[in-house]
Amino acid sequence: MRKIRKLRMALAVCLTLAVAVLVSGFQAAEARPQYRTQFLKQYEEVKKNNPSGNLTCLVCHDKKAGGDSYDTKKHNNYGTAIKDVIEMNEKKADKIQQALKDVEPKDSAIKGKTFGDLLKEGKLPASKE
Repeated sequence: MRKIRKLRMALAVCLTLAVAVLVSGFQAAEARPQYRTQFLKQYEEVKKNNPSGNLTCLVCHDKKAGGDSYDTKKHNNYGTAIKDVIEMNEKKADKIQQALKDVEPKDSAIKGKTFGDLLKEGKLPASKE
């Protein structure tokens, strides 16, 4: 009886430690749907030209190698420009809209075109054509 009790106790401690290690390894999701919402409101032409669902976090983030998911730590050139003009996780719609406008005149990855030029053409701002 005593051996079974010690074994159960040891198993419980091991399971608790394993769960603690696993949980500490996961990062909390930091989705910012308010950015996407304001982007879609502000750039109707882009929304019309991209119905396939690629108007996600990938507008500002790079894809992970070998997949369609995005890298939360790595921004594309458009995402970097946005990040430079707005507080992280801004919630106010007017500030997000202003940040979107503020980066329009900045150079895109396409020589001779700004983010605003691409957006007016209905293209994604980080597009490399």
